[in-house]
Amino acid sequence: MVRCLRGLGHQVMVFDNLSTGYRAAVADVPLFVGDLLDPAAIDQALTTSRAEVVMHFCAKALVGESVIDPYLYYDNNVVGTLNLLKAMRQREVTRLVFSSTCAIFGVPQTTRIEEHHPKAPVNPYGASKLMCEQLLADAAGAYGLRSVALRYFNAAGASPAGGIGESHDPETHLIPNAIRAVLGIGPALSVLGRDYPTADGTCVRDYVHVDDLAHAHACAMLYLEAHDGAHVFNLGSEHGASVLEVIEAVERVTGSSVPRQDAPRRAGDPPSLVADSRRAREVLGWSPRYQSLDSIVETAWRWHQAPSY
Repeated sequence: MVRCLRGLGHQVMVFDNLSTGYRAAVADVPLFVGDLLDPAAIDQALTTSRAEVVMHFCAKALVGESVIDPYLYYDNNVVGTLNLLKAMRQREVTRLVFSSTCAIFGVPQTTRIEEHHPKAPVNPYGASKLMCEQLLADAAGAYGLRSVALRYFNAAGASPAGGIGESHDPETHLIPNAIRAVLGIGPALSVLGRDYPTADGTCVRDYVHVDDLAHAHACAMLYLEAHDGAHVFNLGSEHGASVLEVIEAVERVTGSSVPRQDAPRRAGDPPSLVADSRRAREVLGWSPRYQSLDSIVETAWRWHQAPSY
């Protein structure tokens, strides 16, 4: 996102506690090390940066962890967001682009999920993000905050140039773990559940490239220049891929078999999540440029062969 914004000519400052991030990934952009649970740090960052727009990505985002430790998720995601909104109001920063998630929907009632689909999250992570969306709606009515919540489906891939990519400890995402298994730098891939009500019995997800998500945020920021209120958009490719289909894509791109083993289901995982992104296309003028799963996997494969941090 930082690279996208700078490419568009914007000045950017990053606020991060570096609990899961990397100072090296920020490069030469000003970095303010702080935490959303520290209101004074937020206020100082907003004052120093003279921010006009905030993009909020600071969240705990592991479904399994949220089931084990829900207080951590409500504290970080909900309380942290409330602290940010209060500080923005104090400093008269009136535009926010918020990183939300398809996890707010729970088990879908339709093949593709549009914005008004019923919200019934099945894990604390999704519940915490839904609470944040409610905060944004209430802040729009009470204080005039302009916001866009972008509901990612499954973010994936890496910079096509190879400079930045997905690096977590522990790594829980499917594509990186499949690639790590191929490279021999990670264990055999665990296929979490083979008994879901899907075509091959494994979970189905909608994968969208991280660069496409960054582009959507830029579109949302432009949209807020002319639109009051709180707005929501689903972001996905509109194509579902099962765990086994992702493994097949990794094998095609790498030319190697993915070492794998079956494992029990992970608590809190819906069987299938696929986006209906028509509203983002029609209103924001956004569409994903990475149209195939193989093209997404290819960028991840390039990064994992020579990670820079």
